[in-house]
Amino acid sequence: MNKKRPYTIDDLVYLMARLRSPENGCPWDRAQDYQSIVPYTLEEVYEVVDTIERGDYGHLGEELGDLLFQVVFYARLAEEEGHFDFPSVVDGIVGKLISRHPHVFPDGTLGSTRPDGTGADETRIKETWEDIKRRERTGKGMTGHLADIPVALPALSRAQKVQKRAAKHGFDWQQAGAVIDKIREEMEELEIEMAGPDRGKLAEEMGDLLFACVNMARHLGLDAEATLRRATSKFERRYRDMESFLEQDGREMENLDPETREDYWRRAKSAE
Repeated sequence: MNKKRPYTIDDLVYLMARLRSPENGCPWDRAQDYQSIVPYTLEEVYEVVDTIERGDYGHLGEELGDLLFQVVFYARLAEEEGHFDFPSVVDGIVGKLISRHPHVFPDGTLGSTRPDGTGADETRIKETWEDIKRRERTGKGMTGHLADIPVALPALSRAQKVQKRAAKHGFDWQQAGAVIDKIREEMEELEIEMAGPDRGKLAEEMGDLLFACVNMARHLGLDAEATLRRATSKFERRYRDMESFLEQDGREMENLDPETREDYWRRAKSAE
């Protein structure tokens, strides 16, 4: 018996067209539009990230397939409206990456290569990359250093990207110690507003403190979004251990006094 051939990207594009077929497609898929599938796209992105951070590489291929399906879905919607199709998406990204890597494709073609032993300087590569991206932004009518940073990014990621971009143009603290001083300053301002009635000002100062903490992460070479995800996961593990200990002892979280609750928390930390 012959082994069935593996499905290809062409099969996926064809499947998407079938799902969207007005005659015999899937009613749910036919009812979707760009906006309605955005939540699913975000969910698939985070599932890819979660799989990687948990080291579950056995399921990473499946999650990447789910994410790829989202790309094909958007491309199908655009093709139906006459904007572009999936092959043009592939053509566009390949062309863009070739142009952004002249140190790999010196003639601007996919088949071009540098002579052996003539690798480009890393500093020069970064400068060229930024220059190309800057020209791309200008070509899109975007002005200003921060023009193309997506507003829809998670808040921590966007804050770090904004800070990184500003730092490339000289707007940055010179040392991490200065950022610590800024965090202390923002803490003091937050404490002042905590004593007042203005909730808007309180929220503003809380935001300033968070922004300064993201700056600290950047100066330490850490990704703020990933760092907070790990901290949250650690809290979840310890909280689940607390619940387990409470269940063993026949007690309820809500009925604990602060000192006893802290004892259980320390017990959960020790269990790790």
